[in-house]
Amino acid sequence: MKKEDKLSIEIISMKNETEIERPMFPFGLSAGFPSPAMDFEDIGIDLNKHIIKHPYSTYFGRVSGDSMKDSGINDGDLLVIDKSIDFVDNKIVVCFIDGEYTLKRFQKDKEGAWLFPSNEKYPPKRVTEDNEFIIWGVVTFVIKAF
Repeated sequence: MKKEDKLSIEIISMKNETEIERPMFPFGLSAGFPSPAMDFEDIGIDLNKHIIKHPYSTYFGRVSGDSMKDSGINDGDLLVIDKSIDFVDNKIVVCFIDGEYTLKRFQKDKEGAWLFPSNEKYPPKRVTEDNEFIIWGVVTFVIKAF
């Protein structure tokens, strides 16, 4: 993998000992006129239960790099990664290839497996038998800071 194509991911273990339920709007939020939604503050959501389906196989990863920016994944974003989900074509996955972790869109065709960045300045990478390669986990959520 070329140095400029690297996208590093800091893997962080998930701790699910806590439950923090916060108020949630019970319907879509209007991006136009104000809504009387504050009348419904008693409905709550626990994000641990909402975004983590398999607690013992879920990890977080912090993105470093821009190779997935056209899929909405940017430098500094926090990923929710589930190692128990089967990967299928076109999923965004965390891979271990030739000694490095990378984040790419996975696809298979008659020629084999491919890792596709979501930034036109980086080329796709064909995975061959010569590569040390595993799909480590599937990205299920992207948490952004604004």
